[in-house]
Amino acid sequence: MIGTGYVGLVSGACFSDFGHEVVCVDKDARKIELLHQGMMPIYEPGLEALVASNVKAGRLSFTTDLAEGVKGADAVFIAVGTPSRRGDGHADLSYVFAAAREIAENLTGPAVIVTKSTVPVGTGDEVERIMREVASGAGAKVVSNPEFLREGAAIEDFKRPDRVVVGTDDEEARDVMRAIYRPLSLNQSAPILFTGRRTSELIKYAANAFLAVKITFINEIADLCEEVGADVQEVARGIGLDNRIGSKFLHAGPGYGGSCFPKDTLALLKTAGDNETPLRIVEATVQVNDARKRAMGRKVIKAMGGDVRGKTIGILGLTFKPNTDDMRDAPSLSIVAALEDAGATVKAYDPEGFEQARPLLPNVEFSESAYAAAHGADALVIVTEWDAFRALDLGRIKAMLKTPLLVDLRNIYPPAEAERAGLKLVGVGKPKHG
Repeated sequence: MIGTGYVGLVSGACFSDFGHEVVCVDKDARKIELLHQGMMPIYEPGLEALVASNVKAGRLSFTTDLAEGVKGADAVFIAVGTPSRRGDGHADLSYVFAAAREIAENLTGPAVIVTKSTVPVGTGDEVERIMREVASGAGAKVVSNPEFLREGAAIEDFKRPDRVVVGTDDEEARDVMRAIYRPLSLNQSAPILFTGRRTSELIKYAANAFLAVKITFINEIADLCEEVGADVQEVARGIGLDNRIGSKFLHAGPGYGGSCFPKDTLALLKTAGDNETPLRIVEATVQVNDARKRAMGRKVIKAMGGDVRGKTIGILGLTFKPNTDDMRDAPSLSIVAALEDAGATVKAYDPEGFEQARPLLPNVEFSESAYAAAHGADALVIVTEWDAFRALDLGRIKAMLKTPLLVDLRNIYPPAEAERAGLKLVGVGKPKHG
């Protein structure tokens, strides 16, 4: 497994838990040293225990030496980063191609080279070309196997997936991939979808773009709800009970962030543009989502009477979603920026995101708890729906605030509950009179 980020480390740990022998490779010596010490470079629930048990069993190891890692391997997974490229938003594939070249230089025999990283259509063709150029006699076969892991639930998603997508037309490569994923059949009959390599690459982008569209749709409906006196949560339930639509990703909020949706929608748009097939719906989604995150800052300012200069605002949740320490494109970054630009002082609490957030939010005062963030603040804003924020003592919150105002950007609390505690509640997509 080349790369020990969210995808590589989780995948490597889960494969070893299936009984496979896995070597995780990373050029970052600090990461590998941390892993040797049993310390995780990322936060993912259950990962530390999973890694520890499989290291103890001798099935999982870590190294900075790629040659050692690929020696005798039946399959080599590429799970390195593909960040958005400056300038055009396309996926930066330099890490993928560098890994492919180094793998090719160190292959000791036939192996299936599996692209696990999220890559644009046609990337596998280039990886295959590199293999032919550098290791023509090694018998390498290049396969696409995109991941569909949710940060915060990655282990469960890996072990009990909705589907496994494998892109290859080579029967020998299919047999290897079937053997690797065979343990899944012990848990449930997760379908393995074999398809062409280019189709597999596009499936990943199409899936993420569709989910981004769905999130953005309900967010725009939320804005309409506020103007016409409807409740977006009830609207979402009303449409989500339709099996053709489904209830997932219909939770109105401050917009999507994270490591996948922002960069993957941009990469898909770049691919579409290069092939002269514009995706107008995805284009609109990206524009609306970018605007929404900043608009949530203005929503807080409006709830506070339109002027926040000299006021203190408490923020609960900084990461882009719960159960992760990932701050990439988190809505909190835009919200905090809007509040600070308007002259407010921001104090914040996040259960896991402090270390990642500090360099990105240098002017924020970091609090030790949700209640500490509320203490002396003129308003409290829920940005990320961590479990720790779902059952706060609202009476205690009210007593700590200078002004009894709770802006709930995740609609965690019913208005009646907030009212009983003496709080003014401002939600998302709620009737203005409610």
